[in-house]
Amino acid sequence: MLPGCTPWPGDVARRYRAEGWWAGETFGGLLRDRARAYGDRVAIVDGERRITYRELDERADRLAAGLARIGIGARDRVVLQLPNMAELFDVFFAIQRIGAVPIMALPAHRIAEIGHFAAFSQAAAYVIADRHGGFDYRKLARDVREQAPALRHVIVAGDPGGDQNLALDDLYDEPADLPGPEPSDVAVLQLSGGSTGVPKLIPRTHDDYLCAVRSCLRELPMGADDAYLGALPITHNFPWVSPGALGALDSGARVVLARYPSPDVVFPLIAAERVTATSVVPPLALAWLQAAERSTADLSSLRVLQIGGAKCGTELARRITPGFGCTLQQVFGMAEGLINMTHLDDPEEVIAGTQGRPCGPRDEFRVVAPDGTEAGADQEGELYARGPYTVRGYWTGPGPDSPGAAEIAAHNARTFTADGFYRTGDLVRVRPDGNLVVTGRVKDQINRGGEKIAPEEVENHLLAHPGVFDAAVTGVPDAYLGERTWAYVIPRGEPVAPAELTRFVRERGLAAYKIPDRIELVEEFPTIGVGKIAKRRLRDDDA
Repeated sequence: MLPGCTPWPGDVARRYRAEGWWAGETFGGLLRDRARAYGDRVAIVDGERRITYRELDERADRLAAGLARIGIGARDRVVLQLPNMAELFDVFFAIQRIGAVPIMALPAHRIAEIGHFAAFSQAAAYVIADRHGGFDYRKLARDVREQAPALRHVIVAGDPGGDQNLALDDLYDEPADLPGPEPSDVAVLQLSGGSTGVPKLIPRTHDDYLCAVRSCLRELPMGADDAYLGALPITHNFPWVSPGALGALDSGARVVLARYPSPDVVFPLIAAERVTATSVVPPLALAWLQAAERSTADLSSLRVLQIGGAKCGTELARRITPGFGCTLQQVFGMAEGLINMTHLDDPEEVIAGTQGRPCGPRDEFRVVAPDGTEAGADQEGELYARGPYTVRGYWTGPGPDSPGAAEIAAHNARTFTADGFYRTGDLVRVRPDGNLVVTGRVKDQINRGGEKIAPEEVENHLLAHPGVFDAAVTGVPDAYLGERTWAYVIPRGEPVAPAELTRFVRERGLAAYKIPDRIELVEEFPTIGVGKIAKRRLRDDDA
């Protein structure tokens, strides 16, 4: 276990192993077993490239040897920021083979996020594509090096472009005998959608993360005849393990990769590869529905469309089956653990009107009223979760003196109860049939098209501008994205143009999806209580 992780209580860990929820496997071992079982069956489709299970296993071995040669070892952190490309799987499984730990960054992240991940974790390596979506990640890597002095290597899939970067292609060596991790070791540092600051890092062990994959496979079974389409950025927890790409590989299915989720890219892939399942966020589902009305692509192979990342509205949900001729599966979960799904054989009313129920029989949850008591049936309260794939704390860093470690430890004390329940911050009600309906958030968080935005982080970037006295960021309802981000700014002295503030936060390296959709200058903020900004009044008055 990495230093800085909250350990599983011994009696709990023994019970989960004895009951079979933790299978005692690692991700590296899973690939080895599936390569033996499925051999020449295609595992990954990336454009014209078709990589078999045996080839993927061999590529992971060879890359693991190369990473070991340059000094990457057990428990080293590696910031992994690759788009949907075959090399992502080589790198992920190679890292697993040597017992290092990937930090699953997203392609949209920029210096504000990547610089933090690399510096906070004391990452040994940063893995990127040369370019994607018109963005040159090698330029980003230069800035990351300045913020993260412990970073030893930048590894580039494609043209390394100088700067002492290493070409990923040059790291495939002859396989070597490597010790590998234990199932109880941390396999992945996933990202929270936290409500304050940059995302916190969530330590997921081989035991609990594989349990999450297989719990989700109970509700979306896959097999040799299935093809899972990675349309969303696949390192996101939703398309990665719910059951996602890793569930497909665990089942002997194919993972088909789309570099972009637009219908003109995705629809031909569904037709050509006979895709049977994929995952989208609500705005993307709406865009696909509109495109399907005009498309001549054969989408008849698609049997399940998962919608998650943000709550799917009932009216949108009702359009999925008529629009695509497939079953909708609502997914509501969190990178910290608990995942809920509607069942494929649920009545239409349940599929359209709820976010399902926990995937694992060993999942536990409570719905807690504001006064701390258990909420009654069909009453709203905060969702608390516990179980064999719900973590017990965020990672506080590689050492007790890690910057921010004390704050994260304090956050852990507030967020995780003494008996191991995670306070999710989600408001839900539980219907008499056991299905959950998500009603909102306790925490101050914006969900823009499935991307979680912490207002405080955006506010801090705005406040860095010399012309800003104060800033308040809030979400406003939006029919397409669910929420859009609006920023209210009190100027310091002469008013600064909103376009200038937009340019300023973009140049500070904030991910594009976090940049406010609208910035409005105001003279003062309404307040409640002891000076807390009444963001709802700001939003409602403006609306």
